[in-house]
Amino acid sequence: MKKSIGSYPRVRVRGDGRHVVSQAGSVLLVETVRKSGLDQAISAALAPWRKSRAIHDPGKIFLDLALAVALGGDCLADIATLRSEPDVFGPVASDPTVSRLIDTLAASGEKALQVIHRARAEVRSRIWSLAGDNAPDQCGEVTVDLDGVLVLAHSDKQDATATWKKTYGHHPLMGFVDHGPGGTGEPVAALLRPGNAGSNTAADHITATRLALAQLPRKYRRGRQTLIRTDSAGGTHGFVSWLTRRGRWLSYSVGMTITEAIHQHVLKIPEPAWTPAIETSGEVRDGAWVAELAGGVLDGWPPGMRLIVRRERPHPGAQLRFTDADGMRLTCFATNTAGRPIAELELRHRLRARAEDRIRAARATGLRNLPLHDTAQNKVWLEIVQIALDLLAWMPMLALTGKARLWEPRRLRFRLFTAAAQLVTTGRRRILRLARHWPWTDEITAALARLALLPNPG
Repeated sequence: MKKSIGSYPRVRVRGDGRHVVSQAGSVLLVETVRKSGLDQAISAALAPWRKSRAIHDPGKIFLDLALAVALGGDCLADIATLRSEPDVFGPVASDPTVSRLIDTLAASGEKALQVIHRARAEVRSRIWSLAGDNAPDQCGEVTVDLDGVLVLAHSDKQDATATWKKTYGHHPLMGFVDHGPGGTGEPVAALLRPGNAGSNTAADHITATRLALAQLPRKYRRGRQTLIRTDSAGGTHGFVSWLTRRGRWLSYSVGMTITEAIHQHVLKIPEPAWTPAIETSGEVRDGAWVAELAGGVLDGWPPGMRLIVRRERPHPGAQLRFTDADGMRLTCFATNTAGRPIAELELRHRLRARAEDRIRAARATGLRNLPLHDTAQNKVWLEIVQIALDLLAWMPMLALTGKARLWEPRRLRFRLFTAAAQLVTTGRRRILRLARHWPWTDEITAALARLALLPNPG
């Protein structure tokens, strides 16, 4: 009779190992920082906040926090992960020094945020030029998705209030550049708002759009080659009029609330006027049709606006709304794009759902909660989160291929960043020897080789 020893092998654990590096795969992020010039840009931007005789550079501290968040941290103290690996991340500031920097930047208000914004925009232009065909503007157009995010608070924080979902916290408005089906996306705007901020406040959408446009290369800050996409929260007269104002001429695709007037127009559409909706593959979408509305329903809106409605059979068990008709679910959006079939425009607007993926990635990268108390401090935290998300988008864009470019932060951490390695010092060189049996070692080494081929900044 054999005696069972359990499902897993028994190992003895000792805490005296040397020359072993955990989170060794994070060198991918470090190399992305180096090749993008982000370290130089942030250090130059925050140089005015460096005190005389200070040991640690404020820019380095700020980037270290962003790297810690990119690796899964959700508070300032998680920078200890980097501090424990000086051979990979260099000298890392202590927790009190980190806290003092955040307080100093928060006290500077918009001045500190603006210099960080300018540094990020400068680096973003360089990244897009290095990415070549993988850049989000490879087709000559850029799509920016705006969407609100509910961030829950489990303690009393400044500006934390009850939200429209009967929860408690904040309601920031975020903006993301869509990388299309072959990539993910990167943040370009984060407007911190109280939890009771309205969803369809035109002034907030305008402010978020200004922040997003300032992050794009200069040629995309105005003109029809830049598309602003929102859900029905952006379908307001004030926001649409601002987008199309003379000298701005931005393209838009915004969801619209189905009013009684729109509902009555939909009921009058003859059956032959409905066009089958399409899928991303070009095939007909089963049980869905689109039609364009015209006439008085467009009165009061900017010239050139097109109003497109979609009707679709609801999935089994779905509850219809009073704005639906004849057992069909109705949705509506507006756009100023001319000369394209309405089915193609409807598909383009439906792909706005990718913004939900970006929000999920943001929640997994420091936006699950706002860890600080004051609003000014949490605005700085939002900048740290955005830089972390930038790095998690730029690294795959520059270094990964195939399906790996679509990996979200959780998968990047699980497969690439958590890889362990042995640190070997020979002469003046330090070499990380990744575990040969790790399934994604080849992915890491190939990505580092692609980064090495990129020109150095400056």
